[in-house]
Amino acid sequence: MQKLIETIQMLRQKLPKLRGTDLKEFPTRTILINPLLEALGWDVADPEEVQLEYSTWGGKLVDYALLLNAQPVLLVEAKPLDDPLEDVKAITQVVGYAANAGIEWCILTNGALWRVYKSMEKCPAEDKLLFEVDIDPQSPEGQTVEEIARRMWLFSREEMAENTLDAIGEQKFTDSKVRKALQTLLANPPKKLLFLLKQAVGDGTLKFPQIKESLARIMQHESWLAGVESLPSVSPKASSAKPDRSEGARKAWQSRRTDRPDKKGARIYDEQFHLKGKPPEIVALYHQLDQFCMELDPGMISKIPRKLYIGYQYHGHNVCCVGLGRILKIWLQVRYSDISDPPSFVRDVSTISHWGIGDTEVRIKDSSQLSEAKSLIRLVFEKVKQKA
Repeated sequence: MQKLIETIQMLRQKLPKLRGTDLKEFPTRTILINPLLEALGWDVADPEEVQLEYSTWGGKLVDYALLLNAQPVLLVEAKPLDDPLEDVKAITQVVGYAANAGIEWCILTNGALWRVYKSMEKCPAEDKLLFEVDIDPQSPEGQTVEEIARRMWLFSREEMAENTLDAIGEQKFTDSKVRKALQTLLANPPKKLLFLLKQAVGDGTLKFPQIKESLARIMQHESWLAGVESLPSVSPKASSAKPDRSEGARKAWQSRRTDRPDKKGARIYDEQFHLKGKPPEIVALYHQLDQFCMELDPGMISKIPRKLYIGYQYHGHNVCCVGLGRILKIWLQVRYSDISDPPSFVRDVSTISHWGIGDTEVRIKDSSQLSEAKSLIRLVFEKVKQKA
């Protein structure tokens, strides 16, 4: 793990200069991807561990196949450094290559951002995302190098041999399916469920409409029903004992929910924390968005900076969350299916891990996209206002 931490630190120092050089795919592989794979325990120079230009179904080539016992367990497709990895076609291709080859796991990366997909999960390609990790110091997640290294270590040679991704993937995707089913049930609860709840509460005076309204409020406020997910962290093994994954998940969950200082000298996460070091064009877009959100109902909208995003609330009800990085990400408290003809830069994140609270993610790169996003934010605000 220490070698990985040192490699990430070294590459983070190089990234600002590299981003201004229009780095193509091959140098991206040489300068960024290869050193990180080596630090993860994969010997790129040994064809028994790493096969370059691996041939998959139909003769299609993938940049790397990582092998254990002469069998590929993880495919890695490389893109140029400045590729945002948003092209659905590219995601579909690498996921399809892995699935057709019978390989469960694949990664799409530009050297800085690494996205891990479970190829055989039954859902659209982009929803097969298990998690992503970004070594870029300008990443909106604001993770420490150690936190980044722990996340990347999940696809190290050591952890792949322990089937760690399999265990985490099974847990994460099962939880996502159950969560979505719960959302559907609680949004329109059948009489049998209402009856069971009434029995469990033990208050015969409660009416079904009261229980339904209570369920709606719980759905609005409880983050476990709002798409906030975490993954267990994995640290280097001091012995052959398996890590306590449930304990890791619990700690990760608590760290995500604790955004305020809890001890003397703890870091303060304010608006300037999120703006510092971000591209000027993204900061300008944020200010436009911030002005729009605050003017939805002057004096009634609250802006709440957290560690990973800036949230906007109306009388305690979430409207949206904003994350700043190389692009502007907005998470909306609305179901993707409730949006009529959503733009291409809007996606459903109800079943995949993401930082903000809400089921829909909007990725903004310019003012034209921001204009379309404002109408979606206003739609969410009007719905929240009716409930408040």
